Amino acid sequence: MTLFSQPMHLATALSFLAITACCQAGQQLMGDPQNPYPLASAPKVGDIVHLRTGTRVSLSQMLSMAGDARVVYVGETHDNPASHRLELQTLQGLEERHPGKIALGMEMFSRSQQPALDLWVAGKLDEKAFLRESRWFENWKMDFGYYRDLLVFARDRKIPVLALNAEQSMVRAVRSKPLAELSVVEKSQLPALDQTDPYQRGMAQGIFGGHSHGKMSVDDFVRAQTLWDETMAESAARYLASPQGKDRHLLVVAGGNHIGYGFGIPRRVFRRFPASYLLIGGREIEVAAGVTPETMDVELPDFPMLPYDFLAYLSYEELPKEGVLLGVMYEPAPKGPGVLVKEVVPGSNADRAGIKQGDLLRALDGEALLDSFDLVYALKQKHVGERSSLQLERQGAPLKLEIVYQESKPHQHGKPSEKK
Repeated sequence: MTLFSQPMHLATALSFLAITACCQAGQQLMGDPQNPYPLASAPKVGDIVHLRTGTRVSLSQMLSMAGDARVVYVGETHDNPASHRLELQTLQGLEERHPGKIALGMEMFSRSQQPALDLWVAGKLDEKAFLRESRWFENWKMDFGYYRDLLVFARDRKIPVLALNAEQSMVRAVRSKPLAELSVVEKSQLPALDQTDPYQRGMAQGIFGGHSHGKMSVDDFVRAQTLWDETMAESAARYLASPQGKDRHLLVVAGGNHIGYGFGIPRRVFRRFPASYLLIGGREIEVAAGVTPETMDVELPDFPMLPYDFLAYLSYEELPKEGVLLGVMYEPAPKGPGVLVKEVVPGSNADRAGIKQGDLLRALDGEALLDSFDLVYALKQKHVGERSSLQLERQGAPLKLEIVYQESKPHQHGKPSEKK
């Protein structure tokens, strides 16, 4: 499930090259500022275009130019594997050009997760330990499969990975009240905020207008968007100016809303650390067979600048399914280790196995279930057709059940009450 608070969805991506008709002082601007040299023929999946000249280039040609920049930004569609392959190819190309001199900055991690990233890059955590230490399922909430290849490459090549983003507690505070009403402690944690950029406000208003946000106002959303961009920019600039980063090139990956057109993260990094940079983005022009993309009714303004330096034309794909669905609602055990079943979905794998509301799940295939994370990760490793032995307690008495994993409909996916 893709979160809307930060992602670049297909519908938003498809709006990036909308035709503009800009007027200034009564004069119509010649051409389209977002696409000054339209292609002579329709783009195909796999094409890469240098938007400033309208020239098709190869991947290696784009990466050669990217290697000349101190900072490279890739704006992703969070829920498209093709977008993540573009990021991996960019990281691989930069590492080949500047071996041992690359760092990777990621929107997907807040600063408090940096210790876990450092241990990952050092090879001191396996995947399960990393996901637990980084609180992946609590913070980003997207399938780790989208980012696994990128992070594995960084670990294998010892490429530093930087946690760029703001803490969720700060985002909630900034989104819920004006800056003047923040506590002294909260104010001390704020980066320098520029809330005057008209293009960012236009972007935020466009995103906000097509969705329901409860009691949150557009001003609340603009503050949160500004906090995200300024925090990520501050994190990147600090690293580039630090002894650890002064000789490195930096690849920043973030949602297209934070990178496209350059007024999100890139302009704010440049304000703090003037250095050469290059923007890469993707545009989905077809949908893979059998895939139903998540689309949103977003209408963005016509911005008077190029969305990216290079635009890669992509297919919208679906991440290969990992794991199985059990079909329970659950929460941590009130006392001690275990996972407490709050509800069982009728017809689910859990229901067929005989799991009941109130059961305390203790172990799966001999592996202890200390908390909900253990259950989530264990199910990710299972496949349809496999069997598992589940140890549980029912009204204080031990019980062992066998689960035969069958294909489950998405609505049978139990979500923990703790909102993992």
